[in-house]
Amino acid sequence: MGQVEQALREQGAGHGELLAGDASATLEAGGKRLRPMLVLLCAGEEAGAEAVRAATAIELIHMATLVHDDVLDAAPLRRGRPTVAATSGRERATATGDLLFSRAFALLADAGDERAIELLSGASVALARGELAQRQDAYDTSIGERRYLERCRLKTAALFECACLLGRDEPALGAFGASIGLAFQLLDDVLDVAGPPERTGQARGTDLLDGTVTLPLILAAGKDEAIRDADLRDLDAAGAERLCARIEATGALRLVRSQALEMVAEGKRSLTGPGFDAERRRLFDLLADGVVQRYS
Repeated sequence: MGQVEQALREQGAGHGELLAGDASATLEAGGKRLRPMLVLLCAGEEAGAEAVRAATAIELIHMATLVHDDVLDAAPLRRGRPTVAATSGRERATATGDLLFSRAFALLADAGDERAIELLSGASVALARGELAQRQDAYDTSIGERRYLERCRLKTAALFECACLLGRDEPALGAFGASIGLAFQLLDDVLDVAGPPERTGQARGTDLLDGTVTLPLILAAGKDEAIRDADLRDLDAAGAERLCARIEATGALRLVRSQALEMVAEGKRSLTGPGFDAERRRLFDLLADGVVQRYS
């Protein structure tokens, strides 16, 4: 991971003072680095330069999507720090995201890593489809759980699955990544409703204010008619706080957490074959449990 961090810093530099500054600020804002960690963990003890390169590339893609998300949402904060969109404007933020995205593929192309390029390009297409679906569904409180889960598979789980397959071409690893990624998104949506701003780095109910319909809202709407009839377009910050409290009162958050925990358990079960000894499974269990513990 130390080598990945160094590579990320190198990729953010050397592209003109303005872009380099914005890219470096984005990368230095930190994060959980779950995706590159998955690449390295799946590659195993023999992980070398190829795995480090793939881990760096997938984090660049992830960071690019965050920058572009902040542009689309006009988000002032990310992880409690001002976004590039807020400090440098939409145009420069868009260019910064484009730079990070292009550097990911340049890094792989320079090494002639065709398999990694194919995997990462497929995941990038899924990300774009997921983002488009989310925009199409904005403010539509009639969408159901099935549509929501498919959107999450595209926008979040696909990149986790890709990370595992970049590390090693084993279907069981891809299944593990997809399950963990889906659980990660469900728990993140719970945190948007229940998490205090000092922990999440953003205001409570940010998704609601953006018109993003998540599973806590979908399940709560099935229990509370007032939630079902709420017009997200009319929400202000205070209204979002009240709606979050109402969602929490229905018990929907507990149901979503339960689903997420079952997804994590399913991911662990996918690694019970003969190719996974006890020590290897322990490492994967630690990472999967880390996803859950962040939200406990």
